[in-house]
Amino acid sequence: MNGSFAVYYREMVILKRKIFKQIASMAVSPLLYLAAFGFAMGRDFDMDGMTYMQFLVPGLVAMASMTQAFSIASEINISRFYWHIFEEFQSAPLANVQYVIGEVAAAITRALLAVSVIMILALCFGVTLSINPYFVGAIVINAALFGAVAVICAMLVKSHADQSLVTSFIITPMAFLGGTFFPLDRMPGAVQAILKLLPLTHAANAIRTSAHGGVPPLFSYALLLVLFGVFFSIAIICVNKARN
Repeated sequence: MNGSFAVYYREMVILKRKIFKQIASMAVSPLLYLAAFGFAMGRDFDMDGMTYMQFLVPGLVAMASMTQAFSIASEINISRFYWHIFEEFQSAPLANVQYVIGEVAAAITRALLAVSVIMILALCFGVTLSINPYFVGAIVINAALFGAVAVICAMLVKSHADQSLVTSFIITPMAFLGGTFFPLDRMPGAVQAILKLLPLTHAANAIRTSAHGGVPPLFSYALLLVLFGVFFSIAIICVNKARN
């Protein structure tokens, strides 16, 4: 675990150096969504038995845990393309699995920081969430899953332009269509079937249900864990190929 901690510690040192800028950037989008969508839709707008603001905040938590975890890919790319830190990892006695664990742990930390920012902002808008093991567990698993996806993408892309394409065609559509801003049952049946295949859909459902004191379906957690195992294994393979 010393190798994993070394990778994790490096990412935390970088995060610490720009912590205030990072927190500010984490707050901008949620603040805009809360102000624009929350107030525009109205507090009295019924959304599955809750106000739209109460529906929106857990969705923002789910989206932030995904996007902030995936953003670790940009840090990896910078270290590969400009600082050549990955080359140092290649020469170090560091196993592939240790590298992936370290980066995924860093992704989870970034996601939890972003979620904390959103929950503080939500308090300012009069929305409180229930913090319980189901809630935290869904956030951590979702962040770990997309942290592993971030490692895969960082190992496969050849430039920042390629990274932007992945974000534009995969992460951004999922952020808006994964049950974050509206209930899936408002969509046509065929579209619902497709959206239910997205991991963020299950993460958002679990986070929203637990945030309001309910017990989420265990299937959502099981699916997210299986997907995490798959992507984590692929990430190890991609790191190995990148080393070679």
